[in-house]
Amino acid sequence: MIQGSIVALVTPMDINGAIDKDSLKKLVEFHIDQGTDSIVAMGTTGESATLDEAEHCDVVKCVVEYVAGRIPVIAGTGANSTTEAVALTQAAKDAGADACLLVTPYYNKPTQEGLYLHFKAIADAVDIPQILYNVPGRTACDMLPETIGRLSAINNIVGVKEATGELDRVKIIRDLCGDEFAIYTGDDATSCEFCLLGGNGSITVSGNVAPKLVHKMISAAIQGDRKLAESIDKKLTGLHQHLFIQSNPIPVKWAVTEMGLMEKGIRLPLTWLTDDCYDTVRKAMSQAEVS
Repeated sequence: MIQGSIVALVTPMDINGAIDKDSLKKLVEFHIDQGTDSIVAMGTTGESATLDEAEHCDVVKCVVEYVAGRIPVIAGTGANSTTEAVALTQAAKDAGADACLLVTPYYNKPTQEGLYLHFKAIADAVDIPQILYNVPGRTACDMLPETIGRLSAINNIVGVKEATGELDRVKIIRDLCGDEFAIYTGDDATSCEFCLLGGNGSITVSGNVAPKLVHKMISAAIQGDRKLAESIDKKLTGLHQHLFIQSNPIPVKWAVTEMGLMEKGIRLPLTWLTDDCYDTVRKAMSQAEVS
């Protein structure tokens, strides 16, 4: 089981929005050096919505190549079209990804039965470990725990990223899916408590900026060390809050650029962080001991 601090990696770009592979390689090395347990390439934070299919697959392939087997790579391969999700998932398998992360279909608002059939079709089509991703704040679609429970019976559906921030879902999903099913949070603000309650890790935005600290906090929480986990998480509170001061990944890309790890680049319709937010994010970085 993949567990721990799993960074939802930003995708570095130049000022014109072209993929910056040199910085991508630098980010991979940074995360391995800092103790990040796994990398998600091409998730929400990676701007998957604004890369075309060829770019998307190329970024996944590059991350797998740069990681070179040192930590697991999870490829974001979800789509609101089942056929597109199958194609992206097959491409990720062909590139050597260890698992795939599949967001619930957005915009078209499927029923719970539609969600079940969508994810079952992808799992049947591509033999790779698959992690469901429930983020209704982004998709206008909430995959209920009962649907997750049904899907957990499919052999290669191995976990869920539950990004509602509703902590009571940890026990509900665990009871429905069993101990071998991975339950990750996608909500940094509640990630400490989520893992203390039995979650297996965090697919984290804050981990882009303070990977070592997030790794230590999540590890302590998984091990049940509440005192240590909460003491570390206090330092991360500002990041958990203010990396969402504007739409993700706007603030986190600014922060990673401030750290000297990549150039200033983002794709429309997202825009660069406005200067009235700079001090707020800087203070959060300082609180988390990031210079």
